Amino acid sequence: MPGRRSLLGGMGLALALPGAVRAEPDWPAARPIEIIVPYPPGGGIDVMARLLARALPDHLPGARFVVTNRIGAGGQTGSEAIFAARPDGYTLGAIASLAFSSIPLERKVRWDIEAFTYLANVVNDPGALWVRADSPLRTLDDLKRSAARGAEAVSIGSAAGVGSDDHQLILAFEEAAQVRVLHSPYNGTALAIRDLLSSQLDVAAYNLSEGLALLREGRTRCLGQAAVTRWSAMAEVPTFREQGFDVVAGSARGFVAPPGLPGEIYAKLVEAFAAILASPGFVAEAERLNLPLQPETGDAFRSMVRHEAKASARCFSAAHGASDAWPAAPPDPP
Repeated sequence: MPGRRSLLGGMGLALALPGAVRAEPDWPAARPIEIIVPYPPGGGIDVMARLLARALPDHLPGARFVVTNRIGAGGQTGSEAIFAARPDGYTLGAIASLAFSSIPLERKVRWDIEAFTYLANVVNDPGALWVRADSPLRTLDDLKRSAARGAEAVSIGSAAGVGSDDHQLILAFEEAAQVRVLHSPYNGTALAIRDLLSSQLDVAAYNLSEGLALLREGRTRCLGQAAVTRWSAMAEVPTFREQGFDVVAGSARGFVAPPGLPGEIYAKLVEAFAAILASPGFVAEAERLNLPLQPETGDAFRSMVRHEAKASARCFSAAHGASDAWPAAPPDPP
């Protein structure tokens, strides 16, 4: 006869399997669907989440959505809340997919990237390094020369904190330029911008869409965009590669659900996201909000996250040296 531990283990496995929880017959109308955002209001993920929360009811009759910001530990707190939620279709998460795989390289977390239910990627927002408009730093070469004066001679803040795409951009620049900067992790873009504008930071790392407004107002400048090609909204700003630094980094942002989401709910959500992302009205609104779209749904989104995880593990290994404390990169998707 199996012991209590064995029974509990089996129950946990059942909850993790897709479709293990039955869909409620009145989903999605019984109560509001919560979208957990693991970052503060006003950032790129929050803007994306609120835009989709307005659009989804048009494709899910009877659905109502509420966006909740559960901040802390650079996105870890909210991500763990998404993973631990009951998989009944009433909790979704708006996430920066790179943080899913990179945060566990720094510290222990209570989630498994393989177990999440992947619904849709919406945005792929390249990273960038920003300075105040009056900063003496004009180019990435200027930043390299300033940082080369000594270890931690220049402070750079990562808007989303340790393990984020902003942090990885800083690490990649350090490796490409062969310098070391003073890394200051933040718990949100607004906080990093506040300290940048008040001269508490020399440089801040955050995404292109998050910095466009201040750039147009003339309050900040962009030293370089970590994109493959220049974003049309900032065509005057050169890429890292154009300046001699082989760095490409950014934040893919999308939606997940807890492990074990019932198959019928999964299918309806993926269908709804696909319809929204193909809608000319949504595309126009995303352009107005300066959101660089990269639509991926279902398995394609899962594969994208797995590839990011592999690249993230390589980046951290190169920056810090191999360590048994870091998980191995996941295998390539089939």
